[in-house]
Amino acid sequence: MPYTVKYMEKNKFSYCPQCGSKRIETHRGGYKWVCPDCGFDLYCNVASAVGVVIVTPEGKILFERRAKDPQKGKLALPGGFTTIDESAEESVCRECMEETGVSPQNIRYLCSYPNDYLYKGIHYKTCDIFFTAELDSNVQLQAQEQEVTAFEWLAITSHEQVDALDLGFPSSRHALHKWVEQTLRLPR
Repeated sequence: MPYTVKYMEKNKFSYCPQCGSKRIETHRGGYKWVCPDCGFDLYCNVASAVGVVIVTPEGKILFERRAKDPQKGKLALPGGFTTIDESAEESVCRECMEETGVSPQNIRYLCSYPNDYLYKGIHYKTCDIFFTAELDSNVQLQAQEQEVTAFEWLAITSHEQVDALDLGFPSSRHALHKWVEQTLRLPR
């Protein structure tokens, strides 16, 4: 997917974060900021995030209802941002444990997709890395209150069902389509 300049133009500083100068300059469509007074420069690099398609032996997928913005109230897959010195695999295990109270089993890479994440007025570009995992459907889930309002187990058997989901993020929809293609062997 090509770099989208018009999207990144929304991220601007009014003051230099280092010296406080009002002369901070936005370059490359909001991808870089430079202060001519102190020499500060900052690049808006892509952040990595993870998501997991957790499937029960009966073929149902675990979804969460988001408790906060962005996309409050929408469906999401368990996941979140990777932290410093953490691999994507470690991140997906930690995020799943934090949000659901359980550890997924048999984690495997599925795919990755770019995503746009608007948080408190800042537009972040992310690379969302998706995995698949297994979990018994009778496991007791514990929602992380500030992140999750409810859990839903849904059977997904077609691309049309994926398209009908009230998902918060397009990258999750792409990952679910990939899961349908790979797991159910249904071409798109």
